[in-house]
Amino acid sequence: MAKEETPLEYLANYLPTGCINEVLYFLQLYNVHLTITRKRISILGDYRHKTKTQNHRISVNGNLNPYAFLITLLHELAHLITFERHGNRIAPHGPEWKSAFSSLIQHFIRLHIFPDDILHSLTRSQHNPAASSCADEHLMRVLQKYNPPSAWTTVEQIRINQFFKIKGGRVFLRGEKQRTRYKCKELATGKEYLFNALYEVIALKQ
Repeated sequence: MAKEETPLEYLANYLPTGCINEVLYFLQLYNVHLTITRKRISILGDYRHKTKTQNHRISVNGNLNPYAFLITLLHELAHLITFERHGNRIAPHGPEWKSAFSSLIQHFIRLHIFPDDILHSLTRSQHNPAASSCADEHLMRVLQKYNPPSAWTTVEQIRINQFFKIKGGRVFLRGEKQRTRYKCKELATGKEYLFNALYEVIALKQ
């Protein structure tokens, strides 16, 4: 996995305007070793607690738009703060983490850096935040609006009986929605898989 050790002064390039000083305050307060990685499919960020030989470590995907990058960073900072207060004695995304994350979100909301649609989505979810930003579909849909133009789309935007390709080149045929996921058949094997509505794919012309 390629990683980029990014000097803190360049961190502003990944963040919304107007919040770099606040972000640096928290990173320096907790002596965080921040790593910016290439795109990871299954996670947006990661936290590793400090040890006798290493500081707290946080990694965030560098391909995220500035608002998604900040929210992911705050998600991981909430893990750090929770560890500082409670160690490993609590559930990873239990009430202690939710309280820490909500407090961080409130702090950054007061900076007036979020557009109205993101602000509304954060406000409606902050009292019971999802264990992953990816799991909060409403927030993910709003954040995707701020992504740069790309060939990638989401499964829910693919038409029924239209083919699409995932990273790695496997091709699927989109089927009907099954509750919250979409049943899709792999072209090469005929096997059926359930896809999250916001899973990123490339539509194929027919």
